[in-house]
Amino acid sequence: MALSKIKPLCVTVFLLCCVYSFSQNEDTKDLEGWSSIRLKYKLNKKWSFELEEQLRLDEDISEISGYFTQLSAEYTLIKNFKIGGGLRFTRVNDNEGKVQGYENYFRFQLDASYKHKINNFSLIYRFRYQNRNEFSVDDYANQKLRLKAGIEYNIKNWKLDPKFSAEIFNRIGEADDRGFKKYRLTLGTDYKFEKLGTIGLFCRMEEELNETMPKTTNIIGLKYTYTIKNK
Repeated sequence: MALSKIKPLCVTVFLLCCVYSFSQNEDTKDLEGWSSIRLKYKLNKKWSFELEEQLRLDEDISEISGYFTQLSAEYTLIKNFKIGGGLRFTRVNDNEGKVQGYENYFRFQLDASYKHKINNFSLIYRFRYQNRNEFSVDDYANQKLRLKAGIEYNIKNWKLDPKFSAEIFNRIGEADDRGFKKYRLTLGTDYKFEKLGTIGLFCRMEEELNETMPKTTNIIGLKYTYTIKNK
């Protein structure tokens, strides 16, 4: 297939997937919007650090769901294999029930990821352990294991390479609340501006598992990343 036909085809597939995802009215409970700004610092070939600020909107992108600040680090252990971790402080808007307002949460995460290439495809696999708990509340931590697999296709002379990933969340800890809780499907792309950073756009679907009335959430996201390299 000619390159001139591949480019509009990728854009069309991306738009159709978004439209299809957001048109499922029967099972869809909410539409959310996620926007983030990231500052990434590459110390050397081994170490990189990242500071992120993110805002999330729910109720069909009409109310603030929450926002967080996250600091993370990543280390290249061997070629294509990285380990990392992150700390996150989150403010969650609780707008249901008699007692409403913002609640404070702290989360830490540990990651291990592997990336390799097959022709024009890049494949990445990530394992994450995360632990989240609410400040000033005597309760057990919400612990999850997350397994993610992603693929990206590199189109020659085309900056909007498509990306797709699938992720599943498995809760651990308390015996009565263990098991797979939800899965996440994401389709997106990035555009890199010379010396100005990278803008990413994605559409995402999340669906709960093992629930009597599972919630489906559709998400549209916009992210900006600026990278500084140590010279």
